[in-house]
Amino acid sequence: WNMLNECLAVGRSITLPSTASGGSKAAAVVTGAYARIRKQFGLSVGRFEGVEEALARIGGKAYAISALSQATAAAVDRGDVPSVPSAIAKYHCTTMGREVVSDMMDVIGGKGIILGPRNFAGRAWQAAPIGVTVEGANIMTRSLLIFGQGAILCHPWVLKEMQAAQDPDTRRGLEQFDQSLFGHIRFGISNAVRSFWFGLTGARIGAAPGDAYTRRFFRKLDRYSANLALMADVSMLMLGGKLKFKESLSGRLGDVLSHIYMTSAILKRYHDEGAPASDQPLLAWAFHDSVHKIETALSAALRNFPIRPVGWLMWVLIFPLGRRAEAPGDRLGHRVASLLMTPNEARDRLAKGVFLTPCANNPGGRIASYLTKAVMAEPVERKFLKALKTKGIEALDFPAQLDEAVAEGVISLEERKLLEELREIMMDTITVDDFDPHELRAASFYDKPQAQQPREAA
Repeated sequence: WNMLNECLAVGRSITLPSTASGGSKAAAVVTGAYARIRKQFGLSVGRFEGVEEALARIGGKAYAISALSQATAAAVDRGDVPSVPSAIAKYHCTTMGREVVSDMMDVIGGKGIILGPRNFAGRAWQAAPIGVTVEGANIMTRSLLIFGQGAILCHPWVLKEMQAAQDPDTRRGLEQFDQSLFGHIRFGISNAVRSFWFGLTGARIGAAPGDAYTRRFFRKLDRYSANLALMADVSMLMLGGKLKFKESLSGRLGDVLSHIYMTSAILKRYHDEGAPASDQPLLAWAFHDSVHKIETALSAALRNFPIRPVGWLMWVLIFPLGRRAEAPGDRLGHRVASLLMTPNEARDRLAKGVFLTPCANNPGGRIASYLTKAVMAEPVERKFLKALKTKGIEALDFPAQLDEAVAEGVISLEERKLLEELREIMMDTITVDDFDPHELRAASFYDKPQAQQPREAA
């Protein structure tokens, strides 16, 4: 048992986050290709705004999960034992991974329901609850572990105060405790002032790292870090030992801590990869989604703070002008969805490390590989569909329609071949598995002695 506890932080940092990362990245690129190839009313289903919303969530969350998984695994690679980051990564990677799979199932419809060799999503949907449950159930992880451990381990003074209080050398312990206590007081006052100032200015003023595009993101992180530190100090001061029983408050503050860590990982990934401009829609969607959730969690924690006057006072310090963060908008979502449905460098970077080799036992890889050819064939397809309405092509089956289109000069022989390939691609993409009843019977059925058929009368 001790060995398992010692290894839990390391194992939890790698196994489930990396599984969720690989599955989410595969879901993003394959679902994007599927949404471009699958047509409804002559239009790719990915062009419908409702489907765009799902694609945007898939792409943005896949980017965030990948960044969070990489950052936490890097801590293990350095030799650290990241107990709090591992809990954050496990909880949020598996939770967002389940949401990604849910959106993928909504987009692909029946393709994900009929289990078989062509189904690339069904088993992922079945496996989603496993990651949520094992290595610490997610409800417990959120309500107890993340903030419960983070409030001590991530605080610059609380752990030092506890260690000083337990020092067997009374005189040395008293000196260290006084030093830590006054440092803690200065830290709390600083966070209160910074929270109020950042709330008034919208975190638009102040030095920050990053480039011209990400500097504003780092300033927002500075603001929410001050907000969290203020709320953590006040909560521990006012509630004391009762705080561990206030699981709703602990869970909400844990959400704030988690998303601050997650957005830091997102920004780190963006800069580690050379700050590519084509990744900015993914970065922006993931960042704004996290910031919106941070403010939602802070707002809920303040409105439900056990000591109401203290909650009102902290609201004035944290949100002097009210909440400002908004969820990712439709325009940004459209850019993310378009990125997933078009061959480009950002999409390739997102898919890095995912097995997408097109082969017989990898239907997702086949669908992803079809995207380039499907995009190339779209102008010819539009021309052909327009001719079906205006050129008087009377044939009903597809090959005969192509014959007439070639005969009337609507398309060339090369374009006909391209349309035939597009039809094959589309059919392989949307076709689900069907089985003969003989294939569905258990093998043991055929091992049983069969009853002899009665002989016919002579």
